[in-house]
Amino acid sequence: MSLKTRYKFSELVRIRGRQLLLYPTLLIVFLAPHVSSSQTVLKQVIRGIVTDKETQSPLPGATVTLEDSNPLIGTTTGADGKFILKDVPIGKQRVHITYVGYAPWVSDVLTISSAKQTVVNAELMEMVTTAPEVEIKSVSRKYEVINKMATVSVRAFSPDETNRFAGSYGDPARMAANFAGVTSGIDNRNDIIVRGNTPMGLQWRIDGMEIPNPNHFAAVGTTGGPVTVLNNNLLTKSDFLTGSFPAQYGNALAGVFDMKMKVGNPEKHEYWFQVGWNGLEFGTEGPFSNKSQASYIFSYRYSLLDALSIFPINFNEIPKYQDINLKINLPTKKAGTFTLFGLGGISYIELYDSEKPLGEWTFPTYGENIGTGSNLGVLGLTHTYYFGPSTRLKSMVYVVGSKVYTKIDTFTILARDLAPWAGERSTEVKYSGSLQLTHKFSAKNTVDLGVLFDFYNMNFNDSVIWRGDFRVNTDSKATMYFWRGFAEWHHKFSDDFSFTAGMFGSWLSLQPSYTLEPRLGFDWNIGTHQSINFGTGLYSQMQPRVIYFVRALLPDGSYKETNLGLDFTRSAQVALGYNFLFSEHMRFKAEAYYQYLYSIPVKQTIPEFAIINQGHDFFVDRMYADSLVNEGSGTNYGVELTLERFFWKNYYFLFTTSLFSSTYKAFDQQIRNTAFNVNYVLNVVGGYDFRIGKKKRGVLSLGLRGTYAGGNPYVPYDPEQTTALREPVYAWGESFVPRYPDYKRISFRFGIKRNRPKLSMEFIADIQWRTNYTNIYLQRIDVVTGVVYYYFKLGFFPMGTWRIQF
Repeated sequence: MSLKTRYKFSELVRIRGRQLLLYPTLLIVFLAPHVSSSQTVLKQVIRGIVTDKETQSPLPGATVTLEDSNPLIGTTTGADGKFILKDVPIGKQRVHITYVGYAPWVSDVLTISSAKQTVVNAELMEMVTTAPEVEIKSVSRKYEVINKMATVSVRAFSPDETNRFAGSYGDPARMAANFAGVTSGIDNRNDIIVRGNTPMGLQWRIDGMEIPNPNHFAAVGTTGGPVTVLNNNLLTKSDFLTGSFPAQYGNALAGVFDMKMKVGNPEKHEYWFQVGWNGLEFGTEGPFSNKSQASYIFSYRYSLLDALSIFPINFNEIPKYQDINLKINLPTKKAGTFTLFGLGGISYIELYDSEKPLGEWTFPTYGENIGTGSNLGVLGLTHTYYFGPSTRLKSMVYVVGSKVYTKIDTFTILARDLAPWAGERSTEVKYSGSLQLTHKFSAKNTVDLGVLFDFYNMNFNDSVIWRGDFRVNTDSKATMYFWRGFAEWHHKFSDDFSFTAGMFGSWLSLQPSYTLEPRLGFDWNIGTHQSINFGTGLYSQMQPRVIYFVRALLPDGSYKETNLGLDFTRSAQVALGYNFLFSEHMRFKAEAYYQYLYSIPVKQTIPEFAIINQGHDFFVDRMYADSLVNEGSGTNYGVELTLERFFWKNYYFLFTTSLFSSTYKAFDQQIRNTAFNVNYVLNVVGGYDFRIGKKKRGVLSLGLRGTYAGGNPYVPYDPEQTTALREPVYAWGESFVPRYPDYKRISFRFGIKRNRPKLSMEFIADIQWRTNYTNIYLQRIDVVTGVVYYYFKLGFFPMGTWRIQF
């Protein structure tokens, strides 16, 4: 696929955002009259489960209370670890949980609404030493993460943060761009660039299942896109890892998005409807019957512009997409818990210059017709079984299918008939299974053992007209196996010092390639306000699978797949972190890291080329990716600073600064910037909630985000060679020397929410200003004139969302 898709898609997103703001804005008129109506005191239910953090086994008899409630609202957990708190006033609340032998637990601030019950999943840590005569105070460490084995370079996040942060659009990936060490790529995509690594080094997981790019309009080998398939309304608190991760994570170099999907309400049917940036959406959750705890949660979304196209409204281009998210939870009395998970998305768009007047073509003398789309489907079955309170076995089988198809035709002023220029039709199906055994020997020692298996069935096909001839970049049908295993041990020397050690191994049948990777980390709490964290290890990742099957054009006109012998790209990483709690609700974090990358695929005939500079575009370029060898290397090192106030007393803020260097050596062994070496990033995000109305049932939310970052290095064009050959030619000798201007963005969020009996309504306006004509979106060269055009799209970008829950 060609980079020619990018400019048109950016223009589409800009127009679409302005249209999306118009329709929901009208709903403010509907919301405003209700701000001060009705005097009934609104209450809701908080339900949840209390489990052991290591094994997730239920803890019966735990004491659960609502903070500052008068009279006291409290209960205890049943034999299954579940609890229900009734008659909880709507608004901001917190839950306290205590259990003998375990450290007290305090929830994050919970937003209690009148429409939906709030769910709390509390994981308590067993203490190594206990002193009954000493009162143990509840100290909430809100930065603590879900995965007990992760010691450094990890942050937990919640769906509330994804909804609350300005400019996030309800997308976890866009929200994560506020974190230290993270930068974004192109504005109208949600690629995650971690510590100068390619976005291809990011791994997506959902409920433990490794999935490919979870975005509409995705491309083979990439991990980002313009519109997410994941529905934030179905997610729960999750982890985001940015390096030096523990042994259970493999086949990733940059980071891991370890997403968790919540379980549907087993007590009550609940519904929501919303319209906005991510589309027209309907969702529901609830029990299957009153006689069991089996439940479901489901959502469906449809492209808003596609839905509006039935009306006489003129849209230049219409993105067509749909997606579903599904989870069915089936607990049994003796056979464990079965969970069925489903995720699916289809998308397609036509960007046709032939339907526009001459002045609106991509170039003055010629235009392009682009049709492109992608499909994704995931279906998985999980079984969790407890042999006792200390031993858990989790089994998974799942299948993942993806498809990408693109067709590009060109025409000129003199020849208006369409001429084929490029096309792709690639599919991949992965069959996977895994077993993970967790055993807790004591409060001090826990062991995880796991084995994972993937079988890939691949069909990659793409071609292009190159120098007047038809060239096939990939044309292959192939299969391969990928085995992985891990073992990790978590030992607590005391309640304040814990140690994690592990080993990860993998074997890929294609070459074959194999690896053994030790991992090590510790977490040391120095009193109640400070901690030091450390992690190190070896890591590896297979190449984007399509790269293995890129074909080289030989002098005699034949083709050869020259990349089948490629090994993994590998990395050695170390990170050291420091946390300081100013109070329960505010912390400072500093982290330093060093990463040495090696075995990077590079190319002898283009000695500046390295595969790690790709990944933040609408395609992985295969034109130059043949005849690769694992002889490149690179280094990433930097310092990250975070000052964060968690949401409390109606406001929050997050300041992050990242200073780093990301360089590489290709075949010629010269040190160069990577494509992602922006050197510095400053993020500021914050907000305040105002309670409104006579009974304070309404909430007015204001949020602001600012970003300042260095400009991305790039490979410039060679105008003389381009006009001579009538095709884009790069000046490889100047690779990543020039830079785009510094990147600046401001986002503003305005929201109003109204609670009514058994109903809540919310409107959100998200407005971004990307300093209009100071940020170069991309460059293109006219192959006829050699003129380089710079595109400055997505300057002012508004969007709106309206949500109703009942």
